[in-house]
Amino acid sequence: MTMKVPMKNLKGEVVGEVELPDSIFAARISHPLMHQALLRQNANAHLGTHKVKTRAEVNRTTKKVYRQKGTGNARQGSRKAPHWVGGGVAFGPQPRSYYQDMPKKMRRAAIRSALSQKAADQQIVVVDKLDFASPKTKEFAAAMQALGVTKGLVLLPGRREAVEKSARNLPYVKTLHASYLNIRDIFKYDQLVMPLDALEIIKAWLG
Repeated sequence: MTMKVPMKNLKGEVVGEVELPDSIFAARISHPLMHQALLRQNANAHLGTHKVKTRAEVNRTTKKVYRQKGTGNARQGSRKAPHWVGGGVAFGPQPRSYYQDMPKKMRRAAIRSALSQKAADQQIVVVDKLDFASPKTKEFAAAMQALGVTKGLVLLPGRREAVEKSARNLPYVKTLHASYLNIRDIFKYDQLVMPLDALEIIKAWLG
């Protein structure tokens, strides 16, 4: 089964109709699965390079602060202790990995679910072709306005230098290779702009 959506050109005119396979764009929408996939992607982007020095690592004198008895103060053995200014940190963050695993089938099912949500909300814009002879930010912005894109993720079939450079200075648009489509970018942007050649890559990947 397939669902049909209008296909537009860069002037915003409807020039035809394109079929979107239900297996990708009308799949079962699972919010828990999409949430898990989003948490995984955010966690795997976390470098985990945070580090503080413990009392064994700070560079301070090892001389005893004052004599053990007779001062009336509490016993002190080292200026490296956490309660001294300049001392080490107790139980502070150390380098660690935030990596979370997720089976490939679940990751792809989450992307199908997200694409189905976009399709249900009518936030998928299909264009017949998207290419420029040279980088033209003004022309690209005019095309996005004609297509009704206010905050869009533009999928490309591969390296399109002219398109990528044209969109680079527009804060409300991001270009992404279709094979790198991910759950975070899908939900970060309101509209999903797909040329036909990028749509074919998604069909081959998720179909």
